[in-house]
Amino acid sequence: MKILLAKPGLDGHDVGVKVLAHALKENGFEVIYTGLRKSIKDIVSRAKKEKVDVIGLSILSGTHHILCERMNEEMKENKLKMTWIVGGNIPAQD
Repeated sequence: MKILLAKPGLDGHDVGVKVLAHALKENGFEVIYTGLRKSIKDIVSRAKKEKVDVIGLSILSGTHHILCERMNEEMKENKLKMTWIVGGNIPAQD
């Protein structure tokens, strides 16, 4: 399984996503990490280009609602139907 991990928006903290990437690789997954401060458009474009199975977004900035709405829009625009997940500082009610 090929997984794309990304840090959308202006969040500059990526230790957690790097630890996750390392753990996934150790367990046999192919992992692509985009690096910091990527736009949703860039993330979806890269996922399409790399033909990944899953996209994982790490969001610590508190902008998860806005970024997830944009992700939904971009996925629809690109006609991509793949699993994408969000982790980070997400309040339980969200």
